Amino acid sequence: MIIENYKSTTLPNGIRVVTENLPHVNSFSLGFWFNTGARNETKRNNGISHFTEHMLFKGTPRRSSKKISDDVEKLGGYLNAFTSKEHTCYYGRGIGEHLPKVFDVLSDMIQNSLFREKDIEKESGVILDEFYDIEDSPEELIFERFESNIFNSHSLQLPIIGTEKNIQNFKRDDFLNYLNKNYITNNLLISASGNVSHGHVVELVNKNIISLKNIKSNRRKIKELNGAKDLFIQKEIQQTHVIIGKKTFGYTNTDRLKVNLLSNIIGEGSSSRLFNVLREKNGLTYQINTFLNSFSDYSAFGVYFSTNEKNAKKATDLVISEFEKIIKNGITKTEFARAKEYMKGHLIMHLEGTTNRMIRMAQTNLFFNRIKSVQESIDSINAITMDEIVHISKELLNSDSMSKVVVS
Repeated sequence: MIIENYKSTTLPNGIRVVTENLPHVNSFSLGFWFNTGARNETKRNNGISHFTEHMLFKGTPRRSSKKISDDVEKLGGYLNAFTSKEHTCYYGRGIGEHLPKVFDVLSDMIQNSLFREKDIEKESGVILDEFYDIEDSPEELIFERFESNIFNSHSLQLPIIGTEKNIQNFKRDDFLNYLNKNYITNNLLISASGNVSHGHVVELVNKNIISLKNIKSNRRKIKELNGAKDLFIQKEIQQTHVIIGKKTFGYTNTDRLKVNLLSNIIGEGSSSRLFNVLREKNGLTYQINTFLNSFSDYSAFGVYFSTNEKNAKKATDLVISEFEKIIKNGITKTEFARAKEYMKGHLIMHLEGTTNRMIRMAQTNLFFNRIKSVQESIDSINAITMDEIVHISKELLNSDSMSKVVVS
C-alpha cells in the first residue's frame, strides 16, 4: 500500500502551498517554484531565467553570497536551484527543526537579492563557461539543438542557457524588469515534503513572503508547430552523435503516458529492442536509448545514439527498421508487461527520497493544477491496453514525420 498525506492551500495573494508529511523521516525538502522559465523569454532576453537563478545566490542586504550558503550548511543542510524551460526552482534540504531557517534564507533570496552590476559582470563569466561546456559536449549540444529544431517558431525552441551575446550584455534593469513580471505571488508555488506540518509551512509563508507583488501573470500562448528539417552540425570529435525523433503529446494530454510506455519498449533499459539490436546483436554503439522530454503542451520524443562515422548509417537504418516492425507487427505481451512494471517500479523507487517527492508534488500541481497521487499514476499505467499502444505507434513511429540531428 502506498501511503500519501498531501495537503494544499491557495492563499489570498495567489501563492500555492503543497505539503506532504512523512512521519518516518527526520529531514525535509523545501522548494520555491516560479512558473517561469526559458519559454517565457524572447530571443532578445533568452537566458535571463537561468542567469536570474544564478544571481539570487549572490547576496541580499542581510546576507553575503557566502552567508547564504553558510546559514544553511552550518546546520547540516543544503541549498541548490535549477531552471527548466517552464519553471525555476530554488530548494533546500535540512533536519526538520531547521525548516524555519532554511525557509528564511530562501525567502530572503527571492525577495531581496541585490543584483549588483559587479556581480552580474562576474557571473556572466561563469555562465559563459557553462555555455562553452555545452558547445564542447556533443551529448548535451545535440539535445539542445534537437529541441530548438523540432520546436522551431515556438518559445520551447529557446535554450535554457541563452545565447553568448545575451549572457554578455544583460544589465541590472533587465533582471529587475524580468522579476517584476515573473517573480510574483500568483506565479509562486511552495512545495515541502518530509518532516513538515502543513500549517507550519503556511505560517512561514505568511510571515516571510511579504514583498512580492500580487499582480496577474501572463498566460503562456499555445502555438502550433511547423515541421522540422534534418540538421547537421560539424564538430572536431571522434564519434558521430545522432537523434531521430519528433514532437508529440505534452503533460496535459492523456496520450503522453502511452507514448512513454512505447518509448520504454523501444529503448529504455538493457532489455529494450534497440539496446539488443544495435548493441548486443550488432555491436554498433555503446550509448543507445529513447527519451521523452515533456512540457505542458508538447514533448520531445526521440532515439539517441553515438557511434563511429562509418557505422552511423547502418545504425540509423536499424532504428528505422525497428520502428517499421512495430508499426507492422505490433508488440509482444512480454514487452508490454515488462514496460508497465518498469515504469511503475521506477516511479516508486524514485520516491524514496524527500527531494524527488517534493519535486513530483510541485510539478503535478503546476501541470495539472492539483496534486496527482502516486496511486493514480500507477492506475493510469495499468489502464493502458496493447491496442492503444499499437494504435499510437502508427503515428508516433512514422519515420517520414521525424527529423534527424547529427553532430559529427
